[in-house]
Amino acid sequence: MQEILSNNYLRIIGSTLAVYLFIVIAIRLFGKKELAQLSVVDLVFILLISNAVQNAMVGPDASLSGGLVAATTLFVVNYILKYLQYRFPKFGKIVEGDATMLIYKGKIISSHLKKAKITEDELMEAVREHSVASVKEVDLAILEVDGSISVLSNHYQKKNVKRHKSHKIITKQEG
Repeated sequence: MQEILSNNYLRIIGSTLAVYLFIVIAIRLFGKKELAQLSVVDLVFILLISNAVQNAMVGPDASLSGGLVAATTLFVVNYILKYLQYRFPKFGKIVEGDATMLIYKGKIISSHLKKAKITEDELMEAVREHSVASVKEVDLAILEVDGSISVLSNHYQKKNVKRHKSHKIITKQEG
């Protein structure tokens, strides 16, 4: 009996690892923009993906222990992947990619927008979120590896606005 449970847990660990790696690779291939700019369609997609892969991870074992083994595997694999990205920066670039410049000195870099699959409307929304009126005022706009868009302008010499993942806006006044 112990051997059967042990083999079942090994199967759950292997399946969970495979699903985790698949999702990381799929997100990398389909674009980082999806991470920070969730629309209703993106949210539904994420919910359905999580439901679709649950059975692939635990199989017929819908027990508490099976779920805990899968969750523990996800935590451990995530920790290892983050450690490897920290320890080996080249590996991190393979997993997360590079930041992409979208605006430079007031000019939109259309080829980079196309590559990142970002529309000019989405870019303008990000510019406005950073309290900048027009593209001409932007010194630099970058699509970061986490999917967020950083916008730097002359306006930032007096005020620094940063949007966190929780979507709270924190304003820091500089003297």
